[in-house]
Amino acid sequence: MSKSNEINMCEGAILPKILMFAFPLILSNILQLLFNAADVVVVGRYAGSLSLAAVGSTTSLINLLVNFFIGLSIGANVIAAHFYGADDKKAISETAHTAIATAVCCGIIMVFLGEIVARPMLTLMGTPDDIIDKAVLYMRIYFCGMPAFMLYNFGAAIMRAAGDTKRPLLYLSVSGVLNVMLNILFVVVLKIDVAGVALATIISQYLSASLIIWYLVHADIAVHINPKQIKIHKSRLSQILKIGVASGLQSVVFNISNVQIQSSINSFGSTVVAGSSAASSVEGFVYMSMNAVAQTAMSFTGQNFGARKFKRIDKIFVRCILFTTIVGLIMGMGAYLIGDTLIGIYNSDPEVIVHGVYRLSIISTTYALCGIMDVVAFVLRGLGHSTEPTIISLLGACLFRVLWISFVFRAIPTQFIMYISYPISWILTLAALLICFRRVRGKLPSGDEANV
Repeated sequence: MSKSNEINMCEGAILPKILMFAFPLILSNILQLLFNAADVVVVGRYAGSLSLAAVGSTTSLINLLVNFFIGLSIGANVIAAHFYGADDKKAISETAHTAIATAVCCGIIMVFLGEIVARPMLTLMGTPDDIIDKAVLYMRIYFCGMPAFMLYNFGAAIMRAAGDTKRPLLYLSVSGVLNVMLNILFVVVLKIDVAGVALATIISQYLSASLIIWYLVHADIAVHINPKQIKIHKSRLSQILKIGVASGLQSVVFNISNVQIQSSINSFGSTVVAGSSAASSVEGFVYMSMNAVAQTAMSFTGQNFGARKFKRIDKIFVRCILFTTIVGLIMGMGAYLIGDTLIGIYNSDPEVIVHGVYRLSIISTTYALCGIMDVVAFVLRGLGHSTEPTIISLLGACLFRVLWISFVFRAIPTQFIMYISYPISWILTLAALLICFRRVRGKLPSGDEANV
């Protein structure tokens, strides 16, 4: 098969290649979000506010459990990109096969973890009694799809390290269409409620995973997979873990605070939970678009770090900062300005819409700050530094938000005080990350080096 979808990130004009890489990735991230959004929309429109609240109440907990393992896929992306830039074919192959083996192991672990912790964790979060049974059912079925979820994400990560973002988009598009069709069948026609949307999601995830693994096995590319060679190479796993564990912990750090905030949202009752869930889903499209730019920055930085092209890394950094700022401002402000319509897609209850738009007015309008923060953190990962962003996020996001909810929100228990913790934490974390980047970049050569 042709290599035409791979992008050489180390040569040629930077901005056109960033755009060529980023836009399919943006669409891929949005489609992956649509899996959950389709669940929320269908269940909200055809099963009612309680079912909507049940599905929405699981989001922060699912992210908490899943994102650590997604961080490992980031480690695979960075290491594969380093070797791709250095043109080390043997190391690329070992990294790719280790990544797939790791994905299988992680997926199996997640199936059992989701089954065990669903009810106790949702109870601990204060999930309202009128929705907790549905929330537990949705989460337990959803986690049966974790092996496929992990295989797709790890497979896509190593393909993106080689510059290919188009094929993951294609495969996700096919599975996304199937997801929507199955949602309609299971919920609207068969009336299966939250179990139906969960089943639709995991079936579509197994399709996307099957497609991406099929391509990796049959394609003549640098990250080709031979099923007989799938195993964990200890040296490559160690390199992946060095980047991936810290990246995963950073995601967990953010979601620990999000779980606590979800518990605070739960205290306002199921109507606010439903409005916040719908708004959070809308915000997800903004975030994932900006996050695609951050992933682009990481892949481009990784390849050029492997090729020892440090001047090019500086240009990548500036262009990705500007790119994510534009995306964040346009999409974030746009989501708020048409918030009534967007929230109305999820649920037509006027009270739900009011509470959803209120959240958008505080979080969505300031989301560009989060995008800039992510770009800086992901460039640091592309340079092989993942521990520092994790520590900074631990202090700037998790610890700050935990303290804010514990003291400020407890003293002034309003939605505004709860939501404003997000932009404040982004500003604090961004400032610290910029200082860290300046220090790390200062230790690297100012000019390019010969790649030997």
